[in-house]
Amino acid sequence: MSAKRGDRAAPPARPGGYLLRFATNDAAKGWEELCRQAAANTRAAFDAIESTPCPSPPTTRQHPLKGSLATAEHNGKTLPQWQYEVTAGGRVWYLPDHDTRTCWIKHAGTGHPRATS
Repeated sequence: MSAKRGDRAAPPARPGGYLLRFATNDAAKGWEELCRQAAANTRAAFDAIESTPCPSPPTTRQHPLKGSLATAEHNGKTLPQWQYEVTAGGRVWYLPDHDTRTCWIKHAGTGHPRATS
């Protein structure tokens, strides 16, 4: 989807960083809601995912999902699925693709996702 007049401008990836892209329209809508409700925390999530999508060791806010949620399909590839805890209930689930240096945001929302492992 191309940006149009009035849309929020997204920053370009930093040198060596990952691009963040939405895997679904619902993820894009959820991201906008997170930005409205918790702007500073959402910016911190963006910066963390962009610079280090898979920290080792994982942090309390940024960690891989487990069980049946540990991986997900995107564009015909099976990718690891990670979570960033933006707020007590707000989450971002994303799929880091190291080959393309892109993180696909699969879910973003102000409430905890219903799916659990």
